[in-house]
Amino acid sequence: MPRGARVFLISRFGGGKRGVVAEADSLSAMLKLLSWRRSILQPQLSNTNITHFPSSFYLIISRFISHCPHEEDLYDPQFSPTNFNKNKNKPKNTQGRKLSKKDTKQLTENNANNFTVKADLPFDFMYSYSENSPGVEPIGFREPARFSPFGPGRIERKWTGTCAPAQVKVDLDKLDEERKRVLGEPLSEEEIVELVEKYRHSDCSRQINLGKGGVTHNTLEDFHNHWKRAEAVRIKCLGVPTLDMDNICYHLEDKTGGIIIYRNINILLLFRGRNYDPKNRPVIPLMLWKPYAPIYPKLVKNVADGLPFEETKEMRNKGLNSPPLMKLTRNGVYVNVVERVRTAFETEEVVRLDCTHVGTSDCKKIGVKLRDLVPCVPILFKDEQIILWKGKKDQE
Repeated sequence: MPRGARVFLISRFGGGKRGVVAEADSLSAMLKLLSWRRSILQPQLSNTNITHFPSSFYLIISRFISHCPHEEDLYDPQFSPTNFNKNKNKPKNTQGRKLSKKDTKQLTENNANNFTVKADLPFDFMYSYSENSPGVEPIGFREPARFSPFGPGRIERKWTGTCAPAQVKVDLDKLDEERKRVLGEPLSEEEIVELVEKYRHSDCSRQINLGKGGVTHNTLEDFHNHWKRAEAVRIKCLGVPTLDMDNICYHLEDKTGGIIIYRNINILLLFRGRNYDPKNRPVIPLMLWKPYAPIYPKLVKNVADGLPFEETKEMRNKGLNSPPLMKLTRNGVYVNVVERVRTAFETEEVVRLDCTHVGTSDCKKIGVKLRDLVPCVPILFKDEQIILWKGKKDQE
């Protein structure tokens, strides 16, 4: 060791041969207690004169060496669940002998099957049931289809990139009978008024918020969790799904098995049924992450169908210079947008919607919804402005 470093250690930790020897004896006693690190520290101490360095110096070295990888400690750090044993985790037969590779593989497959969640729901699993276009097929994917959002081996269904289709054909008659049995007799007016007065207020604890994702897959589990202790659930809808509330109501009743007993603008009440049993609730495997949206064909074409390029350009400029029909806010309530656009098309040929601060993604989703509901032709998305053309009569 260099002389300057030795002088620094003596000045830092104190001098004196007797004191250093006493500290060295205390260090050796401490190392006896740390028996699991003795094999690491002994080779380091055997080649060094311990009387030349204080105990604090060796304590620092021991801490540094204790964090180094070692063959015996494969599950370092300290909070590992169990110690590793090569022969402990190997499967054995009843006679105590080791199994062959073939039997080991079979046991591994059986454990994987036990890990798989068996869901008998009659519909295809997808991220959002209400915010998708079933008639439009994607032209590409942003991630390989082999990466299922349910996790590897969690469900028996195969993920196709957009959904996990059901493997068994559904008997619709049997499904309708089971749903009628759970719902029971229709509620009387007095019972509906009582449930509405109990759950319709904004301070209701049994509330689920639906955002721009609409009726998502994991939301179905939330409904059944609320139905354990409540007869109905209050649903508050905001954003793009509020353009088509009929679609929201249909998917809520179809996917959960309940029934809508109250509807006011964007507020819904979903009743679970008279004979609902929480112990016999359906098994719903959860998505572990949100899958990437696939790539769909271009929404706005360079030239609108039925118009030449010059007229299309003229329509776009006319729409940008016209006053906005209405201004949409982010995560707002768009219940009356479709009717107002239809009414405007009775006198106007081009309509502009001001979607400032709404977001580019939501603007395109609004344009797709209006294209199908009005119907109309979106011809431009620029600076969060939506320009809609009513189209020709023959197209309507």
